[in-house]
Amino acid sequence: MKKLVLAILLFSVFSCSTNPNEFIPHISGYWEIDEVTLSDGTKRDYNFNDMIDYIEVSDSLSGFRRKLKPNLFGSFETSKSEETFSIKIENDSLNIYYKTPYANWKETVLNANETQLVILNNTNKDVYIYKRYESLNLESETK
Repeated sequence: MKKLVLAILLFSVFSCSTNPNEFIPHISGYWEIDEVTLSDGTKRDYNFNDMIDYIEVSDSLSGFRRKLKPNLFGSFETSKSEETFSIKIENDSLNIYYKTPYANWKETVLNANETQLVILNNTNKDVYIYKRYESLNLESETK
């Protein structure tokens, strides 16, 4: 049953996909994990994230991803460590190739738009659904 749910999720994402070139302009930005579907079909919802991902893609189709921790003042704390990557379109798919001193891996962008980023980790087959990060507004309106 779990594999059926995963297959339906992947099919629906792939069937809605367009030209992978259209995903590239939407990848850069601040993203937080909304949901992960593990390869066994198990879903994990993330109602609160204390870390977010900042992704930057250059014109040369290379870039980096950095983990950030938002603070109450509207800025971010970072360890300054980052994962560099290159982007390639292969077989009608948009693939991201990461390289760090510790590992190399490939992810496939299944969908990317203004509000959502869906990525398949090709190593463990987990599907990550990100939503655009919105900072907390702690100011309340008074009348």
